Amino acid sequence: MNSSSETRGLRAVMFDLDGTLVDTMGAFADLAADVMATRHGLDRVDARARYMQTSGIPFHQQLEVIVPGDARNAAASAEFEERKRAVCDATMMDRETLTGLEGLRALGLKLVVSSNTGQEFVDDFARREPFRFDLALGFDASSGLAKGRPHVDHTCRTLGLARHELVFCGDSLKDGELADACEVAFIGRLGTFTLADFRARDPQAIAVGNVIELPALLRTRIAA
Repeated sequence: MNSSSETRGLRAVMFDLDGTLVDTMGAFADLAADVMATRHGLDRVDARARYMQTSGIPFHQQLEVIVPGDARNAAASAEFEERKRAVCDATMMDRETLTGLEGLRALGLKLVVSSNTGQEFVDDFARREPFRFDLALGFDASSGLAKGRPHVDHTCRTLGLARHELVFCGDSLKDGELADACEVAFIGRLGTFTLADFRARDPQAIAVGNVIELPALLRTRIAA
């Protein structure tokens, strides 16, 4: 999908959580490296790099890419999910991110969180932050909600949107792939990957350094 031409007629922005709204990716990468080093015997530096390279999907899926079929993956994933709560609880959105969200809300846009993290984690995030999102969606096996098409479909139904009225902002290459699969426009959030990385996937990719840049970027693209 051509991101630059598909962001007209916007009514909502959907955000990835970790690495996009909150700066948790470095701590998560350190934690994942520790878990893989302890449980799989991987070199910590290599394990950390491979975690970052495969970010954008749940950790249990990352493990199946990094060490496919390993019997230790389930226990490693469970440990990671248990220990990541401390990282989540200690990390808040920064002032620039909050300012960017407030600017988007002032433009009349609906704002949605879409995360692979369990719904309970996302609920905790939404409760402790001062900014109120229109929807805060995580992974919920009981309802079938998950990042990607389930979140997009749920958002469109709940907020009365068409897909062309929604743009997704995320920090990983996988986020861009999910957006393409859902026929939703995508804007990269730099940090986990560079602009060159995003443009290697899509030569016309758009990316921002921080959420605070989005209001100015999208202001001229809201009216169809």
